Amino acid sequence: MADLVFFSGTMDCGKSTLALQMDHNNSVRGRQGLIFTKLDRMGESVLSSRLGLSTPAIEVGDELDFWEVVVERLTSGARVDYLICDEAQFYTPAQVEQLARVVDEIGIDVHAFGITSDFRTELFPGSRRLIELADRVQVLQVEALCWCGRTATHNARIVDGVMVVEGEQVVVGDTSASSAGVVEYEVLCRRHYMRRMNSHAARAAAPSPDTLPFDLDVCPVPPSS
Repeated sequence: MADLVFFSGTMDCGKSTLALQMDHNNSVRGRQGLIFTKLDRMGESVLSSRLGLSTPAIEVGDELDFWEVVVERLTSGARVDYLICDEAQFYTPAQVEQLARVVDEIGIDVHAFGITSDFRTELFPGSRRLIELADRVQVLQVEALCWCGRTATHNARIVDGVMVVEGEQVVVGDTSASSAGVVEYEVLCRRHYMRRMNSHAARAAAPSPDTLPFDLDVCPVPPSS
């Protein structure tokens, strides 16, 4: 039985790395798949990991119809055993429904990867629909860490070193400066997200600007069992 699985987590938890690994594991066993992505940090039509790995991919525009793409491949004689769908939070709800149809009516596995909520802690439309329709939602076990050392749970947008909570939902960071300034993203624990204290603000408040103040307003880390 084919499944629609949504692998979710914060930034820096290894989603794209896992997507690349799953494609590798399938391909070395003779299975043939299609890789999709949208607004990857390295540019158009590429799926990349922060570890430096990358592979060509089909860029997902709002007009792309997953059902039509798969049916066209199959009717032309190509084989499609699975889909890898990275940056799925940026897909439209209709596209998520197309992925579910591919699973249900053609029997092709779909592995979708994406973050759940944006820098305002609001669900992305694509992620919301995936949560509603997926056979399984799997939270990745690799924990991203806040600057204080606690598990990061929120994605923060940083513009020119200052955390912001207003603006367009989709702005790709870590690539170039936007009209608003240099856009970056940072993962924070809930406490420091709510206090708007990203690592830049923490350094500014530290006695020495050269050392990240791990003892400054630190969230206590629960002891491991």
